[in-house]
Amino acid sequence: MNAFTDDYRKKTPEEILEEVQKLQQGNLKLFIGFAAGVGKTFKMLLEAHDLKKEGIDVVVGLIETHNRKETADLIGSLEILPKQKVDYKGYVLEELDVDAIIERAPDVVLIDELAHHNIANLKNEKRYMDVEKILDYGINVLSTFNIQHLESLHDIVEKITGVSVRERIPDQILHTAHENILVDITPETLRKRLREGKIYTNEKIEQALNNFFKEANLSSLRELSLREVADDTDERMEKARLKNDQKEPTGVNEKILVCIQYNKSAEKLIRRGWRIASRLKVELHVLHVINKATPDSSQLKKIEAWKQLTSQFNATFHLQQNTSGKITSHLIEVSKKWGITQIILGQSARTRWKEIQKGSIVNDIMRKTNGIDIYIVSDKSDLK
Repeated sequence: MNAFTDDYRKKTPEEILEEVQKLQQGNLKLFIGFAAGVGKTFKMLLEAHDLKKEGIDVVVGLIETHNRKETADLIGSLEILPKQKVDYKGYVLEELDVDAIIERAPDVVLIDELAHHNIANLKNEKRYMDVEKILDYGINVLSTFNIQHLESLHDIVEKITGVSVRERIPDQILHTAHENILVDITPETLRKRLREGKIYTNEKIEQALNNFFKEANLSSLRELSLREVADDTDERMEKARLKNDQKEPTGVNEKILVCIQYNKSAEKLIRRGWRIASRLKVELHVLHVINKATPDSSQLKKIEAWKQLTSQFNATFHLQQNTSGKITSHLIEVSKKWGITQIILGQSARTRWKEIQKGSIVNDIMRKTNGIDIYIVSDKSDLK
């Protein structure tokens, strides 16, 4: 019996089916930058022309030129598939035509701006979902996005730039892509390009230079992009190493639990927990304890949003009814059941006055558990 068949005898039918499906899927190659104008789309188009010269059937599904002549000219002889026309609030807008791409069935399709939010009445809410469907049909995709659109970086980017990025994609997209290409230039060069009118129209240049495109902002975003792509590369190398010698990764027995409440820091805590869990390559659990039997509509909406965010990170969401009057007892119960080794709490999990009245949650956990590390994430906006 050879190593190949021996390996498959150890796997369940579900695992084998999943691997077969992955083999049938198209590959995703991402061109990643830290801001608009670094040259992601330009680099992607150059690669498309190289592929065409090699005899590969490559087409343009959607390219956002943003009226940049260099980018528009570079499309050149590439076949451009028609976009979908959508009636929206009295306007006719254009979006990616997924069905047209699937019907055309090229070897490779170019789809710009992966984090784009689709018009409300389309099948998929976001463009990355369109791309996932296209990949399922065995079509390879080249796409682009900026690092600030990663879900787990939302809070960090907002702190750096003062801008809350609305269009976001799950981090899993970065990690499951077949290849990630970092398109990098210096902040000084990018600001020079902006002044020369190569990124935005003249009336937007000064505003951009004095806001999002401040040199300090760009330097921080660039550092984020370099670090994220480097971390992804390290993770791929680690997976390859594990595949070859089957050794367990460091921290395999660690498990992280994030405890959240109805406040502004809930999503921030989930993202922080995932970033720690992803670096340690361990499980992430998220716990919310409901204080009343029937949450109101606004609370139900928040819970659903937390579930979706948790699902994006392939984590487990726990929802419990507070039957004992103490949140700590539920937190300890979940921790023991799932073998949690690290707990992440928001600083506002209990105000100083409540601690005086009812005791510290941290002290309570430490008294009743062994071997659990506790992290308090500061968020002054939530303190009363």
